Amino acid sequence: MELTLYRDEAIFDILRAEWNALLRRSQSDTIFLTWEWQATWWHYLGALRGDLYVLAARRDGWLIGILPLYLTQDPGGKTLQVVGCIEVSDYLDLIVESGQEQDVYAAFLTWLAGPEAPDWDLLDLCNQPAVSPAHVLLPEMARARGWLVDVLEEDVCPVITLPVIPSEAGPDAGWEAYLATLDKKQRHEIRRKLRRMDREAPGWRVRLVEGGSELPAAMDTFITLHRLSSPAKDTFMTEQMQAFFRAMAQVLAERGWLQLSFLEIAGQPVASYLCFDYANEILVYNSGYDPQASSQLSPGWVLLAEIIRYAIARGRARFDFLQGNEEYKYRFGGVDTQVYRTLIRRRQG
Repeated sequence: MELTLYRDEAIFDILRAEWNALLRRSQSDTIFLTWEWQATWWHYLGALRGDLYVLAARRDGWLIGILPLYLTQDPGGKTLQVVGCIEVSDYLDLIVESGQEQDVYAAFLTWLAGPEAPDWDLLDLCNQPAVSPAHVLLPEMARARGWLVDVLEEDVCPVITLPVIPSEAGPDAGWEAYLATLDKKQRHEIRRKLRRMDREAPGWRVRLVEGGSELPAAMDTFITLHRLSSPAKDTFMTEQMQAFFRAMAQVLAERGWLQLSFLEIAGQPVASYLCFDYANEILVYNSGYDPQASSQLSPGWVLLAEIIRYAIARGRARFDFLQGNEEYKYRFGGVDTQVYRTLIRRRQG
C-alpha cells in the first residue's frame, strides 16, 4: 500500500474524479463526505482554521482510502481533525473502501507515528456514524501503540424508516401507512394542524426549490427566516457562514441533492427547511421561520409533515433528522441512531 500526503487545496481537484466513487464503496457514504461538501467546507470554513493534511491510500494504483485531515493549534495542544469537523457537518469519517479498513487504518497509524506526520497531541475523529468501523477498529489498534483512546457517544440522529408502498396502492397510501406508525395522539395532532392550516389560511402552499435560477433568491429568503428564528441562529449565521451556505446549496443543487422548501401563506414564505436528498434518504439539515407570521398555525410543523409526505411519495427509504434530540423529532416517529467521537492521544511524559 502507498500513502501519499497532500498539503494544499489542489488535492480536491486532483482526487475529484475518484473521490465520490470511493465514498460509495465505503461504509460511511454520507453527503458530508462527498467531494462537493468537503471541498466547499474547506474553501469557505476550513482554510483559515488550520493546515491541510490529506492522505490518499492506494493499492496497485487503486484508490482505497482518503484521510482528509487538518491541524489546529490552541493552548491545549495540536489537534488533527477530519475536514468538516465543526457543527455544520453531522456525519464524518475516514473514507475507506469497505473491507480495506484494517489495512488502511494500520497504515494511517504508522504514518501518524512517523516523521512525515505533523507534531500532534490529539486525533479527534468527530461525528462518526454508527455504521463506521473506525470507532470499533481504531481504538484497539491505537492502544497497541501505547496511545490513549476514548470513544464517546457524541450525539444521536433520530431517523424515521419510511413505509414502502406499491404505486398501485394509491397516492395517499404511503402517507397513511406512515401516520399509522405514530401514536394516536401525535397522529391526531398532525391531522389537526393540517386541517387548521386549510381552514384558516386557504391557498397556503409548499414551494420546493431544487436548483435553477431561483436558487440564489431562495437562499436569501432561507437565510432571512433562519436568522429570524432565534437569537442563537442569528448569531450563528455570520457573513462567512452565509457564504458557505450559499455556495454549498449551489454545488449540491447541481448534483440534484438539494431540497429547499418553503411554506407560503398569502404568497409570503413563513417557514423553510433546507434538506438534502442523497442515497435514498432525506436529511433534514436546517430550518427557519418567522415567529411573527402565523405562528398560531404551526407552519413549521405543517411544512415538516409535508416534507415527510413528499419523501414517501418519492420512495425514499429513510428520513434523517440529523444530530440533536429535540422533542419534535420523536413526535414525528424518529428513532435514535448513535453518533460517536473517537479521541486518540499520545501519552504525555
